[in-house]
Amino acid sequence: MLELEQAVEKILGAIPSANSERVPLSEAHKRVATEPIIAAIDLPPFDNSSVDGYAVRASDVAQASSQSPVVLKLAGKVAAGENFSGELSAGQSIRIFTGSPLPVGADAVVMQEDTRVDGASEVCFLDSVKPWENVRFRGEDVKSGRTVVRQGEILGAAQLGLLAATGSMHVSAGRRPTVALIATGSELLEPVSEAKPAPGQIFESNRIALAPLITSAGGIPKVFPIVPDEPKATRDALARALSECDLVVTCGGVSVGEMDFVKSAFEELGGQLEFWKVAIKPGRPFVFGRKGDKLVFGLPGNPVSAFVTFLLLVRPAILRWQGASRTGLPVSVGVLTEPLSNQGDRRHFVRVMVDVKGEVRSSGTQASHVLSSLAMAQGLVDLPPATVLAAGTKVEVLRWE
Repeated sequence: MLELEQAVEKILGAIPSANSERVPLSEAHKRVATEPIIAAIDLPPFDNSSVDGYAVRASDVAQASSQSPVVLKLAGKVAAGENFSGELSAGQSIRIFTGSPLPVGADAVVMQEDTRVDGASEVCFLDSVKPWENVRFRGEDVKSGRTVVRQGEILGAAQLGLLAATGSMHVSAGRRPTVALIATGSELLEPVSEAKPAPGQIFESNRIALAPLITSAGGIPKVFPIVPDEPKATRDALARALSECDLVVTCGGVSVGEMDFVKSAFEELGGQLEFWKVAIKPGRPFVFGRKGDKLVFGLPGNPVSAFVTFLLLVRPAILRWQGASRTGLPVSVGVLTEPLSNQGDRRHFVRVMVDVKGEVRSSGTQASHVLSSLAMAQGLVDLPPATVLAAGTKVEVLRWE
């Protein structure tokens, strides 16, 4: 039985190099950059004003105050998007707006709140400015030629804004994998509105829960019909999924029971099992295998086990498949308001609630079939074996949203 880190290492080591595709910036949100992206221009591209006001020579208004105003001639106006063609001379000022290029000869901008306009040709200054006050310098944010996105970085909204501002309209991104979602179990029923479970039946919930997790990791989920607990049906479903998809995720049928056929069906198709047990709770029975360049992940059938093992073991694979350098879940730090106890011999990923103050407590019953405590949770706490964490302990919370 592998430790979690060993299992993740084996999985990530089996991921092929990402295939790149050219993507317009408008479609690049949450995509993974497969090469460094370099700024094509300085940002800002020119010296400009950070306020609405008047461009001046700072020395001309050095003695200005509300008690002793300084009057300068108004030599022109520069709106945003325009450029002053001349040069500011001593004793002059130029009307300027936020983002307007700084006229040649000016070295500061006085805010309009510190001025008073006297007629059409003069401005009265009621306060002084230091040289370069209220000026944003060319390249002070980003210099042309600087790396603004690293290879393997996931492109969020802020990164896209930076890329647009520095002139990148397309990026090279890792191709998104198509991920098959298969649920196995003769007891499972499609969750349709007119259906009612008969005794012994349950609504299937894993595919609907895992599909958005696949999407949020950058994969493209492809949901397959429920597969009954039959060797041929299991084998046929796996064969189809392997032919149509890059990655295959199954739920159920991976333990050692008489009706667990996923492992044997996969091997009959020529697949190679890499491992099938991980020392975590929930989710010890977990299959990872390869067939050529296709990867198969066999999750437990219990819904919480499927959810947790997906987050810990499948999500990193989907991200790395696209070339992501960082594949772990986001982490926040909180403080326990109650003890958390693990009396077992496996790490327990405890479902927890986190409030706005960062206070952390159990979200309820931790059994692997209890979905209500998963729905109440905002994250997981990794609790080592034979451990009790006291109230007041700082903990890291693994988040998925």
